[in-house]
Amino acid sequence: MSLTLYSYWRSTASYRTRIALNLKGLEYEIKPVHLVKDGGEQHLESYHRLNPAELVPTLVDEDEDIILNQSLSIITFLDERYPEPYRLLPQHAVEKARVTALAQDIACEIQPICNLRVLNALKSRYGASQDNVSQWAAYWIEQGFKGIEQRLQTQAGKYCFDFDVTLADVCLVPQVYNANRFGVDMGNFPLISKIADNCNQLEAFQNAAPENQPDAPR
Repeated sequence: MSLTLYSYWRSTASYRTRIALNLKGLEYEIKPVHLVKDGGEQHLESYHRLNPAELVPTLVDEDEDIILNQSLSIITFLDERYPEPYRLLPQHAVEKARVTALAQDIACEIQPICNLRVLNALKSRYGASQDNVSQWAAYWIEQGFKGIEQRLQTQAGKYCFDFDVTLADVCLVPQVYNANRFGVDMGNFPLISKIADNCNQLEAFQNAAPENQPDAPR
């Protein structure tokens, strides 16, 4: 086994990377990086050498001596290196741009401002309570989901784009997990909910779920 994923069980970016690895049918080893314990294991010198940004995930291919970070870049690499059993990004330029745009709506617009280090900073630097922090995260998820729900009206089938799982679905499901975690009323987003439910029937998504990770609390 040459692929190692440095991951945290509840990290959204790690979650989407696990989904992609599973969909590709790739064997990989998970090395947990606890983002909270002892001030955060991502700050250890051993991990800093792998990923100076001190974020997860990091993917290491020991056979090829490759170290990659940033989930979207990792998934794009996997899609190009391992196009079978199917691609997560369409080859047609316009369709590829549409899938990428929806994925970036989530991974670049919603998720970063609800990330653990942002939420921690709201508490430690600006005196926000845990309720304030949860309200902050829920608000920004709702704002992002409003646009996505509308966009899906014209393009969704069983999944975000017709009947094929794409990068958009890989990004959407972890964000729905976060939405439920922070108390977002998903009844306001029936199409997003339906797509997430369809994805979560697939083994690749189930095996990537936070509660099924080796470092998840038992």
